[in-house]
Amino acid sequence: MNLFEMLVNDNKFFLIAGPCVIENEKIVLQVAEKLKKETLKRDIIFIFKSSYKKANRSSIHSFSGKGLEEGLRILKKVKQEFDIPILTDVHETNEIDSVAKVVDIIQIPAFLSRQTDLIVAAAKTGKIVNIKKGQFLAPEDMRLIAEKVVSQNNKQILLTERGTSFGYHNLVVDFRSFAIMKKIGYPVVYDVTHSLQKPTSDKTTGGTPQYASMMAKAALATGKVDGLFIETHPNPKQALSDAATMLPLDEIPKFLDECMKIKELS
Repeated sequence: MNLFEMLVNDNKFFLIAGPCVIENEKIVLQVAEKLKKETLKRDIIFIFKSSYKKANRSSIHSFSGKGLEEGLRILKKVKQEFDIPILTDVHETNEIDSVAKVVDIIQIPAFLSRQTDLIVAAAKTGKIVNIKKGQFLAPEDMRLIAEKVVSQNNKQILLTERGTSFGYHNLVVDFRSFAIMKKIGYPVVYDVTHSLQKPTSDKTTGGTPQYASMMAKAALATGKVDGLFIETHPNPKQALSDAATMLPLDEIPKFLDECMKIKELS
């Protein structure tokens, strides 16, 4: 059974998690080790996520990552050292061939979710493609986006909800979107921490991560969510990216236990 089949047939929920962006090798390995330990203990499928580069920062002065070559080197080390699947996001079609040699899942960022060339290039690799629903899209719009992947004879698709723009500096999650996207026919992921962002609050993005557990449990209770997406860091206040939204690493065990209780009832 390959990874996608495991995700489709999982009777719990799978976890996509890691720091927002690769700051350095030490932090990445620390987070990966902790997350593997906690998910293995609970028999949860775990996919490590971090970005080698973020191309959509609010400010030119914002930290954007280690870059393609160094970032992929670190992600490859995580995969080899901990034997776990890897997910990262791509922003340009010319990055995809290099990324596909390292990762198991290629992610299309929400802001780029209608970029046909990017989606088609990702689909051609044969890798799982995780498409984040743009903050400006309706959930039913994801059907046509998924068809772009299928057009390349690739049906390994994940659809991720990360909130919808509500005014200028806020996001809301319409829980009906989980059911609507589930009907499209692919696993549905809830991006917990990004849905709690306060976009472009001054020069950085704000957030309300204190609601992460509540929102995750509510989403799982719908019975339509297959996976959770969490960004986490040993010390979010010192993080170089998304400091206001990431969940502290030491809160992950409690978060997982609470979510598992809800999933067992849904």
